[in-house]
Amino acid sequence: MSTFSAPKGTYDLLPPESADFLAVREAISAPLRRAGYGYVETPGFEHVELFARGVGESTDIVTKEMYTLTTKGGDELALRPEGTASVLRAALQANLHRGALPVKLWYSGSYYRYERPQAGRYRHFSQVGAEALGAEDPALDAELVILAADAYRALGLRQVRLLLNSLGDAECRPVYRAALQDFLRALDLDEDTRARIEINPLRVLDDKRESVRAQLTDAPLMRDHLCEGCKSYHEQVRELLLAAGVEFEDDPRLVRGLDYYTRTTFEFVHDGLGSQSAVGGGGRYDGLAEMIGGPALPSVGWALGVDRTVLALRAEGVELPRADATEVFAVPVGEDARRTLFHTVTELRRQGVAADFAYGGKGLKNAMKSANRSGAALALVLGERDLAERVAQLKDLATGEQVAVPLENLTTEVLAKLNRPTAR
Repeated sequence: MSTFSAPKGTYDLLPPESADFLAVREAISAPLRRAGYGYVETPGFEHVELFARGVGESTDIVTKEMYTLTTKGGDELALRPEGTASVLRAALQANLHRGALPVKLWYSGSYYRYERPQAGRYRHFSQVGAEALGAEDPALDAELVILAADAYRALGLRQVRLLLNSLGDAECRPVYRAALQDFLRALDLDEDTRARIEINPLRVLDDKRESVRAQLTDAPLMRDHLCEGCKSYHEQVRELLLAAGVEFEDDPRLVRGLDYYTRTTFEFVHDGLGSQSAVGGGGRYDGLAEMIGGPALPSVGWALGVDRTVLALRAEGVELPRADATEVFAVPVGEDARRTLFHTVTELRRQGVAADFAYGGKGLKNAMKSANRSGAALALVLGERDLAERVAQLKDLATGEQVAVPLENLTTEVLAKLNRPTAR
């Protein structure tokens, strides 16, 4: 055992559980790749100011949860707490917005927030995200929501609910903001929350404390203050989702925890996860590019939590297929047999077969135990007598049936047994 352990609020991802995380990442990214989204990868840390401007100086993420550091050169950096600001910064820096629009990008990685660890909430977590930059189009908002919904469906999740709202734009948001501030100022709130009323009152609506939520029952709603343009835009998004067969619930109180959202806002939740029910979400952020010093670039995106999605799968009892599960396990007895079977294993792997090998010179009994523990469908057994007869024993580990196969036909016979195409 090591003297060290993982830092509080983090986790190590190890087999076999790690296979579920890989399967979730693949299921989420597959629809995006089919829809023309290209992969982007950004540094694990950025300048603090990027998140202060983009995420919002009044958010808990910036004020309480960012991991920050000062470099030897005096730069203030932060481990990335979310992905959108970094991806937008990278796209602007590379001048992608000067080409064909929208720029469609997807990403996957780890993010970091200093918060109280609990089930479903860690200080280091994994997300897959998507951003469509440079177009203000209800179809683009609907596309992203549909791609996320399709990913959850492909994983076999059936209890994910989609919440949908509109947060208005620069025309109607100020009117709503003023009405909400008037309402909130009359409530019995602590000093920090009162300060937030003046900076970003919508963030108060996202407060999870029951003492605050109980006072928000009669708070004014954004939907009652939407301008005609925002009403029309939101209705088009709704119609496109309904036409695609994506069910949703209108949630007029949905705000989410970031300052940059405008118009379309959505969240995927799973009731089997308790208080930490959100598994992903996103929305439109038409002014974010300008907030971080770029040109006007209307955009929309989302991030889905890999950790939360795995928990949701387990809550529903969904077992994911293991794409990397061992199919064939080779068991040699003797040095000459080791060389022969090692060559066969290499050939099988080159044909796309997941094959493993009894390393370490194990005896037949222990090697067969390893074969059974591997979960493989077939075992290849080769001893000195087999080698002399130029055959290997091909054993079905489920039925126990065993047949002798000529060594020169071994790869072809294994592929046939696994219903794979003939060896190239």
